[in-house]
Amino acid sequence: MDVYPTLDPAEGEVVDRELVVTDDVLVKAFGLGPGAELPPHEHPDSTNVFHVVEGTVTVIRGDEEETVDAPGVVEHARGVTHGARNDTDETAVLTASLCPMPG
Repeated sequence: MDVYPTLDPAEGEVVDRELVVTDDVLVKAFGLGPGAELPPHEHPDSTNVFHVVEGTVTVIRGDEEETVDAPGVVEHARGVTHGARNDTDETAVLTASLCPMPG
């Protein structure tokens, strides 16, 4: 499945697409246009893993921020506040895997 070319966000826009949805896992792709942010949030009962597959993403985890270039992987433990921001002039793409699915 070739999903990444379909993610073409405008400046400041986040576009997402579900890639895998089962009873125990959700995988979504996110396209972040320049200046876009996936707001910090948490999943109290699920682990969330970001895979940066294109570009550079500023990953927010709790009170910390880390710049992650593709290819990069960042794990967020259950209940940890996390988000992502694109501080570049290019589109960034990441996938987020959530397991287990929230009830």
